[in-house]
Amino acid sequence: MTATAPHFGPPPSVSAIRRPLAKAGLLAALVGVVFGLLLAVAGPASAHAALTGSDPQDGAVVDTAPKQVTLTFSEQVAVGEGSIRILDPNGKRADTEAAPLDLHSGSTVKYGVALHTGLPDGTYTVAWQAVSADSHPVSGAFTFSIGAPSETTVALPENEAGGGLVGTLYDIARYAAYAGFIVLAGGAAFVLACWQRGAGARPLQRLVVRGWMTLTAATLAMLLLRNPYTGSGKLADAFDLDGLKAVLDTKPGAALVSRLLLLGASALFIAVLFGAYAKREDEREKKDLTFGLAVGGAVIAAGIAGTWALAEHASTGIQPGIAMPVDVLHLLAVATWLGGLAALLVALYRTPDVTADAVRRFSRIAFGSVLVVAATGIYQSWRQLGSWSALTGTGYGQLLLVKVGLVAVLVGVASVSRRWTARLAAGGVAVAAPMAETEAAAEAGTPAAEAAPDPEPDPMSQDPASQDPARAVQLARQKAAVATAERKRVRDADPDRSGLRRSVLAEVGVAVALLAVTTILTSTEPGRTEEEAARASSAAAAPASSDPVNLTLPFDTGGENGKGTVRVDIDPGRTGTNVLHLWIEDVNGKAMDVPEVKIALTLKSKDIGPLPVVPVRLTEGHWTSTGVQIPIAGNWNVSATVRTSDIDQTTVDKNVKIG
Repeated sequence: MTATAPHFGPPPSVSAIRRPLAKAGLLAALVGVVFGLLLAVAGPASAHAALTGSDPQDGAVVDTAPKQVTLTFSEQVAVGEGSIRILDPNGKRADTEAAPLDLHSGSTVKYGVALHTGLPDGTYTVAWQAVSADSHPVSGAFTFSIGAPSETTVALPENEAGGGLVGTLYDIARYAAYAGFIVLAGGAAFVLACWQRGAGARPLQRLVVRGWMTLTAATLAMLLLRNPYTGSGKLADAFDLDGLKAVLDTKPGAALVSRLLLLGASALFIAVLFGAYAKREDEREKKDLTFGLAVGGAVIAAGIAGTWALAEHASTGIQPGIAMPVDVLHLLAVATWLGGLAALLVALYRTPDVTADAVRRFSRIAFGSVLVVAATGIYQSWRQLGSWSALTGTGYGQLLLVKVGLVAVLVGVASVSRRWTARLAAGGVAVAAPMAETEAAAEAGTPAAEAAPDPEPDPMSQDPASQDPARAVQLARQKAAVATAERKRVRDADPDRSGLRRSVLAEVGVAVALLAVTTILTSTEPGRTEEEAARASSAAAAPASSDPVNLTLPFDTGGENGKGTVRVDIDPGRTGTNVLHLWIEDVNGKAMDVPEVKIALTLKSKDIGPLPVVPVRLTEGHWTSTGVQIPIAGNWNVSATVRTSDIDQTTVDKNVKIG
């Protein structure tokens, strides 16, 4: 019903049906090509924040207690007191419990917490929780050891941030908010753009008002649940006024409050649409009011859609200045398409006087909406995936494939609806007398002659008893019920109309599932970030080379017997603690004693060093040093300073990759 504009006329032939399907297939192929090109040229970006590094690293064993623990993230996160906790083997706090230190450097997002001095040896647990720039909570935990690993009484959290009962309720509210917005915006658009007489139809009025109520209730629920959702996870904290105040100071909190204010304006829009507008009879005045309502409604709808774009995936990562308007356009197109579909379904079931022109206009608008959804969806997918591997190898990519599959099913069902629409249009959609008006008259207690005029006199009207007002109302309701039943029988007997209703009902069912998948996508870590975090984790966990670093450095101090060779071994040649052995030989390869020898390590790319190493003499020509710390992997410069007399000294160096 939504993917192609129906042709009103005789039932379509097989070739007439195949042509639009072939065009749809060509369009799908072009979309696939564009999607592939975008993924091929994709650059790095992030949306959900992910832990990309730490010092000490997960599972590391350090000789002495560090002064602080630092965490590096893929994007900006919001942290506060208690966001990063260091627990000793007994579960007690080993950090100073102060707010994390901001250690940002350029584009590197890093936070640190200071540790107490004199920490004993053992295994320590780092538990962290933060809120990423796209409003979703993230958390994790890892361990490191001082001296040697030990047993620990700390139990790592089983549930991630945003989980549990509070997380479930928040996800339900998020789904209800999307559904409410789609019904509210799409239903109103259907009335204004497709069937203006529908403004007086009670079923459509109830549909739009329920959409408004659902969106309002869901927004209030999300505002109350936001504090426990990103914090403790306890439902009772939803009524913590201090927590609610803290939420209002955040970007997601401000977006939710803005949405509530816009919903107040939308309530006035609904009152005018189903009040003064529905009753307006003058065509010129109604045309002017239609334009005003269309402009005002579009502004309000765009503002409400903007509250999602402001606080979720579109607001972070690459090109946020483009992504947020595109996200607003995507939401509006989805609401026009799926919300209009829900309104059409209600019109087909509850208002039999819906016209063929209304159905045709909606089909054209829905076709344009599908094109907008496809174009904006491709751009959003490029931002959140970035590669073909993320499409199949990440949870976000797999959900996106499910979403694309549901859209394809929806378009397929729409082609069936198109056939029913064409047949129904050929026979006329509207029923002679609108059932909705008859029902309304019966509910209002209108006399029988007004509710359902009868050309023949009513025999009972000659009966004096029939002059009783209560009896007259009862007769009016009976006649209205009979008329309603007759019209319903005629309507249901039309196979074309029944077929269209079933087809549109199937579309709505698929749309409900599509909306569920879309809601899950909004809280799923994007494929880009998941792959970046996996690469960072693999790099941190990858075992370093087990081969010691071996260097040979010829030297000449310029004095008597000043020529020789320095051989340096660094074992195991990886980050962390190493043992350094140094041998000095003369030009004949024999062990050579010298008064002094020193080693220095420098990592110029990170501006680290020189780190001095003073070896201890073991035997003639052999020196050693234990506990040599290599803080990070990289291309290190190893320099050896050799003194062969009181005045003869030289320094030789060489670059070598360590770690």
